[in-house]
Amino acid sequence: MDPTPPIEPMLAKLVDELPADPGFLFEPKWDGFRAIVFRTADETLLQSRDLKPLNRYFPELAQALHDALPKGCVLDGEIVVVSPRGLDFDALQQRIHPAASRIAKLALETPARFVAFDLLGAGGRSTMGLAQAERRTRLERLLGSMKPPLHLTPMTRDRAEAQRWLQHFEGAGLDGVIAKLESAVYQPGKRAMLKIKHVRSADCVVAGFRWYKDRTDAIGSLLLGLHDDAGVLQHVGVTSSFTMAMRQQLLQELAPLRERALESHPWRAWAGAVVGDAQRMPGAQSRWSGGKDLSWEPLRPERVCEVRYDHLQGNRFRHATVFMRWRPDKPPQECRYDQLEVTTPYELAKVFGA
Repeated sequence: MDPTPPIEPMLAKLVDELPADPGFLFEPKWDGFRAIVFRTADETLLQSRDLKPLNRYFPELAQALHDALPKGCVLDGEIVVVSPRGLDFDALQQRIHPAASRIAKLALETPARFVAFDLLGAGGRSTMGLAQAERRTRLERLLGSMKPPLHLTPMTRDRAEAQRWLQHFEGAGLDGVIAKLESAVYQPGKRAMLKIKHVRSADCVVAGFRWYKDRTDAIGSLLLGLHDDAGVLQHVGVTSSFTMAMRQQLLQELAPLRERALESHPWRAWAGAVVGDAQRMPGAQSRWSGGKDLSWEPLRPERVCEVRYDHLQGNRFRHATVFMRWRPDKPPQECRYDQLEVTTPYELAKVFGA
């Protein structure tokens, strides 16, 4: 297999717990931008998960990797930004900006790092056909003496140690644990790894919805809210894990809540809005929305549902949540931030040194 760009990264499927069978390597799951690094004779290319170049957004990292890596080397890993509190995904997102002057400023203020976790090529030859354990050994030889901004991800074969990582590393901003079969070859584009994340639930107010694609007979997602300390209902994310039959049923079930929904809605100022603070406004466009129609339909905030989530990014759910059930026994005003589990801080230096 040719180790030249583009290469689709190997992916992971979500499972509920760490595998108990022998023959697995365990690594922390980094919360950043997946990237494959190609160090050729003349340049170093940073390729995104969707096969696009990332060099213009991380010029300081591209240069550092070019200086540090040997020619013919291809690495799979994660671009991250480190803050005093651990990984900072918000700061990382800000690096994707259309203005070169802004990128140059942020490259100095929030420089990026690269955490390598697989070796896809060395000396101009592909290593993707080698077993995972052999690729790891070669990666350790290659990066054993490397210094920031290049890091080698920790690895263990001890399931108990991986379980400890799952419990503690989240406090440094990490996203769970990855399990890889020692005997597996690298499979581009295939979900050949396992990822284990924290599973938590929260009771949220349903305060609006978005249509399913171009249809007007089915709900695409429900907009969720939680009350802050001042009693203000804040938009915290969406839940969208529904079958088509349930999407159509939801539209009928929630129809009464659409009547006069804007009259006293806590988000009425945002109705139809497409600009502004994307962190707060349910209808806001941003450079991450890809031009999608993010308009929304208000509902009177009277119903509560329980959703499953993995972790927070600031005051919002990092990913779309999974709908679990309605909570008719729960008053909307009791859906507050203080129900959420607080993650104990953990030093990122201990993660790198694991």
